[in-house]
Amino acid sequence: MDKFDSNYCYSFPAIRAIQAGKPFYIATCPLRIIPKIFMYNEEEVPAELRAQRTLNKSRIPEMTRYLLDSPKGYVFSALTASVASEVEFIEADSMNNLGTLRVPMDAQLLINDGQHRRAAIEEAIKENPELGQDNIAVLFFVDEGLKRSQQMFADLNKYAVRPSSSLGTLYDHRDQASELARYLSMNAKPFVGFTEFERSTISVRSSKLFTLSGIKQATRALFGKGPKDGFNEEEQKKQSIFGIL
Repeated sequence: MDKFDSNYCYSFPAIRAIQAGKPFYIATCPLRIIPKIFMYNEEEVPAELRAQRTLNKSRIPEMTRYLLDSPKGYVFSALTASVASEVEFIEADSMNNLGTLRVPMDAQLLINDGQHRRAAIEEAIKENPELGQDNIAVLFFVDEGLKRSQQMFADLNKYAVRPSSSLGTLYDHRDQASELARYLSMNAKPFVGFTEFERSTISVRSSKLFTLSGIKQATRALFGKGPKDGFNEEEQKKQSIFGIL
């Protein structure tokens, strides 16, 4: 491989690993550079010539708000990207798989998984530039052409399964409606011992009568709340009454 000009390369601290007989690289990147170096195909490109789904712009505001509302508590999983160029890995002294990944600045970097996170990061940094100092993990794969990139997208999404609404409610400690649903299920007598916490449907043989997601939805309906609405102080006082019913 020709030596790269260090003045025209991106350099990332990285770990080199092997998957399916091919090297890939695990790096951390500052959020502020994510929108600058990673691109996604434009919407007008036909699907058969892309390696990604079309960006669903309606998802971006909610993800952006998540970052802005939780600057000290958010979690974003790693991005997966293809590099349409040769790369250079410089090993650290006495550490074979730990070193610096160098990527030419003119190389196309395509996100195979995480383009909505990338878009949300871009929008969030515009409102809160301090977020740009944070880092995110990135998995770099050397691009082997469109067919391989499309297969990567298919494989990455083939086994992805969203958790049930009930399980999401059980583990969501930011959403007020979820907090209330958990409180009711564990303290209100009609629900104690009769609430299904993991599934959003009840099997025929189950002894459960309610689902946690159902309690959450019913509570929202009772207070006339939409999916993203919170509860004011007066409503929170009313909620506490349910615990002694």
